[in-house]
Amino acid sequence: MPIVRLIHVNVDPSQAADAERIWKEDCGPRMLAQKGCKSEQLLKCMETPGEYISYAEWESQEDIDRYREGEDHQTIQTHARALQGARAVVKRYEAID
Repeated sequence: MPIVRLIHVNVDPSQAADAERIWKEDCGPRMLAQKGCKSEQLLKCMETPGEYISYAEWESQEDIDRYREGEDHQTIQTHARALQGARAVVKRYEAID
């Protein structure tokens, strides 16, 4: 059963365009290239400027763990830390059959 990984991110609204560009050009493609990453999408909150959710579907927890231990994850974290005020909360979900 796939695992949905949601990363809730808040950035300073003045850096929203930078956050979107970085995700589109680097972070998103890096995640999609990972073994077991079935999909990745950045969702932008319509009511709150600077609020985003990274929505990713993964084949397994093992795939997530392998990604988190790799260089691409470190690069993505570096990008996030470069955005002033960026805060992230990661949550995992699975579908109930």
